Amino acid sequence: MIPSVNKSGSRTIGLLAYLYGPGKHEEHTDPHLVASFDGMSPDPGRDPNATLKDLQQLLDQPVMALAKHARPAKHVWHTSVRADPGDRTLSEEEWADIARRIVAATGIDPGEAQPGCRWAAVRHADDHIHIVATLVTEDGHRPDDYRSGARAQAEARLIEKELGLHEVAPGDGTAVQRPTSAERHKAERQGRERTAREELRETVRRAVTGSVSDEEFFDRLAAAGLLIRKRTAPSGDLLGYKVALPDDLNKDGEPVFYPGARLAPDLSLPRIRERWSGDTRNDPAPRQEDAVRTGPGAPASARRRTASAAWQAVLVVEHGDDAVAAAHIAATGEVLDALAKTSAAHTRRELRDAATVFERASRSHVRAVRGHDRALRQAARELVHGGPALGRGEDGATTAMAIDMLFFLNTAAAHWHARKGHAQQAEAAARAAEHLRTAYRAAAAQPLGVLYQRGRHLNRPVIQRQQVLLREALPGLAEQILAEPGWYALAATIAEAEAAGHDPAALLSDAVERRELDTADSVSDVLVWRMRRTADLPADASSLPENTTAGGRPAARRTATRPSTPGRRRSGEETSRKTR
Repeated sequence: MIPSVNKSGSRTIGLLAYLYGPGKHEEHTDPHLVASFDGMSPDPGRDPNATLKDLQQLLDQPVMALAKHARPAKHVWHTSVRADPGDRTLSEEEWADIARRIVAATGIDPGEAQPGCRWAAVRHADDHIHIVATLVTEDGHRPDDYRSGARAQAEARLIEKELGLHEVAPGDGTAVQRPTSAERHKAERQGRERTAREELRETVRRAVTGSVSDEEFFDRLAAAGLLIRKRTAPSGDLLGYKVALPDDLNKDGEPVFYPGARLAPDLSLPRIRERWSGDTRNDPAPRQEDAVRTGPGAPASARRRTASAAWQAVLVVEHGDDAVAAAHIAATGEVLDALAKTSAAHTRRELRDAATVFERASRSHVRAVRGHDRALRQAARELVHGGPALGRGEDGATTAMAIDMLFFLNTAAAHWHARKGHAQQAEAAARAAEHLRTAYRAAAAQPLGVLYQRGRHLNRPVIQRQQVLLREALPGLAEQILAEPGWYALAATIAEAEAAGHDPAALLSDAVERRELDTADSVSDVLVWRMRRTADLPADASSLPENTTAGGRPAARRTATRPSTPGRRRSGEETSRKTR
């Protein structure tokens, strides 16, 4: 249940005319009062003898009783209270009680013999009501409506529990501004799926992804077709910006511009600059590994780098300082945007949904210290500059590898937010992880299918030796893995790693001991990608000769290949057998 408070009106009659009218798209049906300050206010919707003027004059009476100079310039308080689409239809009595509780909680009409304002609650649809009040109490004073929006939200959380309605996660003031009803109706008239504000937010967010300077950021905005206005100081220094869609016009035929801060709190120019200034704050010298690769193989290379950066980031989010963890979570949003923008069609929608949902998880009251997230931001930059990936071959397989790692990073972010009491952010990260899970299944089906077939063709002595190795390396997980369909893909990977000169037991132990597997659908799948990334094996095995994994001879040289992860730890605890 979402209350949306707006207290800037000056014409009571104008608001009543809208609420009792047909609506902009004939969406208002049977407008009528469900409650009012005195319980017997005139109802122009149900009483043929009552008029809008009668109701307006009654509500405005305390305002008009004041001397003209003492009347507030904007005296109309208005809130809509909307049920969740999945909620049952509430009765008239329930909506009336909700209205009384909202005006009491917000200080509009506190009750208990305290003087209150005059108000009326109008219902013109099954799923919401509107409450109109005038901001002068019966004794001629201003009501105590300080932070009435937050107070309405708190009361709505209690109402949801008591009535068994969908419980909205409490916010912390860092969410983006919701589209207004006027913006939604305008989008419908223009045939848009989303409002102009939402389209601009996504476009600006993608332009920020991996960018390293003002120039690059504004070039990307222009390339996306946005209109841009820059705000400069008398000295010529750039202070801010506004953007607009070329075909989103106001009544005078002029483009409607939105400042970055109105799109999202972290899209103001100063907050954007924190990202790329942080990239050089801790390490100002350019590094060879930061060079962006383009051309053939670039998409797959970028996805491998993304998987590696996500692998390192999980540890930071789980065990790092709060400000550093917050920076990595924010940078994760950039990586998701970049991956969605450059991935093939069969995963693009779910990845885009994951990025959109995760946007809410990327901000909290924990201020991110940028710079420590350089590896993730560089991965996002490489994804953008690497260009579109194919849905097959090494591009497709490395996409699955990257999504697999990002799933665990999203899950770690959800757990981090939950520990901090960030309910909305935790919910958003968990929802994004579910979109990633769906995208992963689409991306992984072909490359894991190839590995499965190769594993099925391994000769029996090799399989038996690998089973022994698995039971020795992972005694707490071996039987679960051997019972999974993905075991044969893991067997093929173990054989490849051994043939390449690695110690598969060390690779397996390393892959398990430092990352959780509680949320894995298939532990064997996760180990496949972790081993292939760590051992630098091709993500796509379809181009490998069959005898790469078919032999049974021990490798001549074995080396335990371990990634250099800051803060590396060992755990003696047996990994949980829960599944994703």
